[in-house]
Amino acid sequence: MPTATTAPSPSRWITLAGFLLLVIGGGMAIGYATRPDAWYAALAKPSFNPPNWLFAPVWTMLYVLVAIAGWRTWQRLPASATAMRLWALQLVLNFAWSPTFFGLHRVDLAFGVVVAMLASIAAFIAVSARRDRVSALLFAPYLAWVGFATLLNGAIWRLN
Repeated sequence: MPTATTAPSPSRWITLAGFLLLVIGGGMAIGYATRPDAWYAALAKPSFNPPNWLFAPVWTMLYVLVAIAGWRTWQRLPASATAMRLWALQLVLNFAWSPTFFGLHRVDLAFGVVVAMLASIAAFIAVSARRDRVSALLFAPYLAWVGFATLLNGAIWRLN
């Protein structure tokens, strides 16, 4: 049982709630605003394109992991630390991808965004592994999924 000196303070839980709200809420809002439409349905897609229903549950789970990793990083490092800046960069790129792909219908620019996002996720893992292995591990499934998304985006670009 945690003692009074080791129990997490209420402000830590409020901060976690803020990270969860930012990441999940932001991701859901952008996803809702840029839902796939007739343009996307008409695109040629590779044989390994997952069914549309899979994306929402996968992204929700990944957003929870991203939020927890960001919260852990925020708790352990100053906001100006490289790991925190990389965490913020990957989130900005993540939130930019859907409007670029689905909103602007720019598969080519979206590919550049997802490649930059993949690089920032890998960099976050590399930097975080030294100070907070848990945060680095929380990003591993995210790296795998965004790696797959990069391949998928590239294939859609090539096919269209």
